[in-house]
Amino acid sequence: MSSKSIFLETHNINNRAAGLGTFNYELIKGLSSLDFKNYELTLNTSHPELLKEEFKDKFKYHRYSTLSRHSLFRIRKKYDLWHSVNQNTKVEPYYCNKYLLTIHDVHFIDEVSPDPEHRLNKLFCAKLQKSTAITYISEFAKAETHKYFNVPDVPEYVIYNGNPVSTLIDTSLFLPNVPVDRPFFYTIGDFLHRKNYEALVNMMKLITDFNLIISGNNNKKYGEEIQKLIIDNGLSSRVFLTGKVNEEGKQFFMKNCTAFLFPSIREGFGLPPIEAMSFGKPVFLANRTSLPEIGGNAATYWDNFDPEYMKNIVFEGLHDYEINKAERQAIIRERAASFDWKKSATEYLDVYQKILG
Repeated sequence: MSSKSIFLETHNINNRAAGLGTFNYELIKGLSSLDFKNYELTLNTSHPELLKEEFKDKFKYHRYSTLSRHSLFRIRKKYDLWHSVNQNTKVEPYYCNKYLLTIHDVHFIDEVSPDPEHRLNKLFCAKLQKSTAITYISEFAKAETHKYFNVPDVPEYVIYNGNPVSTLIDTSLFLPNVPVDRPFFYTIGDFLHRKNYEALVNMMKLITDFNLIISGNNNKKYGEEIQKLIIDNGLSSRVFLTGKVNEEGKQFFMKNCTAFLFPSIREGFGLPPIEAMSFGKPVFLANRTSLPEIGGNAATYWDNFDPEYMKNIVFEGLHDYEINKAERQAIIRERAASFDWKKSATEYLDVYQKILG
């Protein structure tokens, strides 16, 4: 019996610093550990040689071109299944046989609603309507999609992301570009308004015994706003922006921080809190969107962003953590370990089998 062909639209793998790039890479890595001899999986990437160096002949490779985002230059090879691993990608098949759509979030609705003719709405609705099946990375992502869009009557599955921290790195030689000589809180993520970093900066006005370190691409308008807020409040000696960090840097800061803070007001999943839990660190999250679903009883939550309230929650949580440290670390690490990319990849492969028979 000939193998069924599956195309994974994974060109966002190049941006490992963002959630989608991490998702693409970790899904591929998880799939590479599985036996899928009845299927031929093709990866879409700008640098096939890099993936082939790591994964050898486990996959087929297609070189991504920006032209393929335009309808006239779409990929014309007919695949048995096209997996759109990102709901916002403009790379679509010229011929559509079976189509699997993975939905991470519908955050764009905040920008384009209620205009049904906005290009993002139209693009997303077109993906929905041609889907043979749909996967979501959280129950929250599924609920939000059904809240705002007419979802077709097709099979739907919730498959949680895995934990990207599968290997602990020796960070003893890492040289941070910000001071780490005092106890510090840490957070990481793209500099978007929904990350709500201003809540942390405002809280830090009330905290003098700790620094705050924020990693991520702050070379954006929101990054400029946060930098101005830091300067205007005289916090330049206690709140630091590192810019983007590599895996070694991220693990260094997570391993050495006192606590991980994540006040995001909108997340489809939220990978960084799970990563921080791998190190047994106390994690503080906004009680919003998918975060309670992901953090479970291993995290502590803010119900609002009043600076005094946030500070009190942090110090109450740290006190509880210290007096029950062994128990709390066990709960936190167990929660992190429950998110596993091999398990996630197995569930995606099961969906492929259900679609293709």
